[in-house]
Amino acid sequence: MTATTIRPVAIKIDDDTKVRVKRLAEARHRTAHWLMREAITQYVEREEKREAFRQDTLKAWEEYRTTGLHVTAVEADAWLDQLEQGKDIEPPECHV
Repeated sequence: MTATTIRPVAIKIDDDTKVRVKRLAEARHRTAHWLMREAITQYVEREEKREAFRQDTLKAWEEYRTTGLHVTAVEADAWLDQLEQGKDIEPPECHV
């Protein structure tokens, strides 16, 4: 693992948000700096997951357009119902 360089970054926020961050930080017994870092970290992680999901969706759509392989909604629902009942079954086979 490589060492991470931490550099200060300035952001501009309106006075109301600044007061809200300070109030929340005090309530949580944290610094405003910690709270903002945590918020940014959580946001970035969430958005990275959303982007990965979006990329997976685009890849699946392109694969469907190329191959035509799919399962119907009825087949998918039946499989999900079985999983919901605790049955560990294989997903339905894709078909054209």
